[in-house]
Amino acid sequence: MQEKNTTVIPIRYIKGVGPKKALLFNKLGVENVQDLFYYLPRRYEDRTKLVSISDVQVGEEQGVVGKITKKNVFRAKTGTGIFSMTVSDGERSIEAVWYNMPFMNKNFNVGDTILLYGKVELHSKLQITHPVYELIGPDGIRDSLEIGRIVPIYSLTQDLSQKYMHRTVNGAIREFAAETVDCIPTYVRARYSLADLKFAVENIHFPYSFENLEKAYKRFMFEEFFVLQIIMALRRLERAGNGIKHEVHAGLMSEYEKLFPFEFTPCQKKCISDIEKDMSSEKPMYRLIQGDVGSGKTVVAMYALLLSAKNGYQSVMMAPTEILARQHYITVSQAFMPLGLNVRLLIGGMDEKERNGILFDLKNGEIDIVIGTHSVFQKDIEYKNLGLAIIDEQHKFGVEQRKSLREKNVKADTLVMTATPIPRSLAMTVYGDMDISILKGKPDNRRPVVTYWVDETRREPVYAFLRAEVKKGRQAYVVCHRIKKEDGDIFSAEGMYEYLRGEIFKDLRTALLHGQMAADEKDKVMKDFRDKKYDILVATTVVEVGVDVPNATIMLIEDAGKYGLAQLHQLRGRIGRGEHTSYCILFGDAETDASNDRLEAITATDDGFAIAEKDLDLRGPGEFFGTRQSGLPELKFSNVLKDYKIMEDARQEAFALVSADPHLADGRHAGLRTSINERFRGKVRI
Repeated sequence: MQEKNTTVIPIRYIKGVGPKKALLFNKLGVENVQDLFYYLPRRYEDRTKLVSISDVQVGEEQGVVGKITKKNVFRAKTGTGIFSMTVSDGERSIEAVWYNMPFMNKNFNVGDTILLYGKVELHSKLQITHPVYELIGPDGIRDSLEIGRIVPIYSLTQDLSQKYMHRTVNGAIREFAAETVDCIPTYVRARYSLADLKFAVENIHFPYSFENLEKAYKRFMFEEFFVLQIIMALRRLERAGNGIKHEVHAGLMSEYEKLFPFEFTPCQKKCISDIEKDMSSEKPMYRLIQGDVGSGKTVVAMYALLLSAKNGYQSVMMAPTEILARQHYITVSQAFMPLGLNVRLLIGGMDEKERNGILFDLKNGEIDIVIGTHSVFQKDIEYKNLGLAIIDEQHKFGVEQRKSLREKNVKADTLVMTATPIPRSLAMTVYGDMDISILKGKPDNRRPVVTYWVDETRREPVYAFLRAEVKKGRQAYVVCHRIKKEDGDIFSAEGMYEYLRGEIFKDLRTALLHGQMAADEKDKVMKDFRDKKYDILVATTVVEVGVDVPNATIMLIEDAGKYGLAQLHQLRGRIGRGEHTSYCILFGDAETDASNDRLEAITATDDGFAIAEKDLDLRGPGEFFGTRQSGLPELKFSNVLKDYKIMEDARQEAFALVSADPHLADGRHAGLRTSINERFRGKVRI
């Protein structure tokens, strides 16, 4: 059974809209009646309270009632046509003025009773310019949308006015609200005392009281989380089929630990145990390894590669950049060489003969592990028996790219990694369909990075400190916000490179790295820096992801106030990867309060999870992590920090519902089924 939902009617068919106005609504993301109902006012004005003209407060938005005692149309010295009228409540008068609107004269008659609302000004007399108004007849005000009530204020595009929007939304509510399909089952609404959809729509747009507005908001917040978690539960269900059951051979973990000259952290061992359980079950693994920079994610992921190979399956590891792919290739191939595993690198721009040879060997099962960029999921690549796909820095890839890789074998286990710590509340929103392992802490040989924020007056001693560290045998990064040098500005990567090499550090070896360089040139510079052929690397944020140079102990970040908090932390994560104390020095002024907060936060801690919480607080959930990148709906009503309890309740209900009724066939879930099919057509199978 599928309920009929009239709210998918295109916006142009609403009374008073039509094809031309529909295009304006489309600019706001409003395509149909349902979109209009879910188009949230950005704020509300309380126009319920009226005062006498004698009690008005200059500078405040206020409402007054009185009789029109005088009207006047005249031209100013500038030629501007002006209409004004005097309104009196019997004790005092106020002037209402409209500029460039002399035609307003025909709307009013002396003796009419009128309600005015607007900002009160004092010139030679009390005045309200371009007020909202309502003529009051013998029966008083009836159903005004503009005055005498809590009034919604919308974000609009050109040629759509607030008054027109109010009339259109109200008309749509009157015609369609009673017929809307409620996606939250009645028994769920009852359990949490949630308003029904009709009440919520009416009171989110035209609340009868602030209490009703709060009830409407609670309903929409729960619905937003509930629908999102239903999608998560359905996605997880899609992957619940038969997977590959790997055997975990006795002593494999001991054999693996002997490959490395260090002790694994307790968190690393716990993550490896999680992977073992997943891969030894018949259900396909779909796990996220979330860890701070330098927490040892690669070592954990490599155990999954080994387990897959020991069971006779191929594995693929995908990285977002060629630099990182090469680094993974070096690390993995060197570690597994004693075990006789065939590890190959597959990246764009390879010699055609070499690429074809790799493709041939993959198809024939000669390769155990292939590491690369997006090249690894292209259509012409065939795997003989793909058992595991690992995606590093997964948020750098789009939804379709990740899906293409998984489709190489739908039974294959999937492990995704991110070095962008995400608060648990947001992780449940963005990764709600995955099992999550968290890597906290760093190996014993890693020291915290000492971070300073300094102004230009400290540049000379900072350069002296950098020189002293290089003389000890260390290396340094200098990170710039942009590439090109403009008008003698030295703070671009090219300008800083010339300045440092030509004036400050003539005796040191300095290199330049940025995203516009050819791939092979970037790889060579990075390899040479890693091999200690350079002392200083001037770079853009191209070094943000994954480059591991243990000997680099200094990072100078120019214009630090222009970076986001998470990006500053990622950049800082390129140092502090060896046994020596490392230093991150932030140059620049905080041009805004927000940048000041970011710079203070980054100097206060190097705990990525604490920084993630702060970043989420500063930026909000929508901007913090692109939910669109995950193919998920944006959060319009909710805040995952403030509304965490509501999200947990919604998640619990959603997963329980899908577990009990995986196809939403129960009649009580007909509205939910209809809503999911219409909102996410083609993205979710029910």
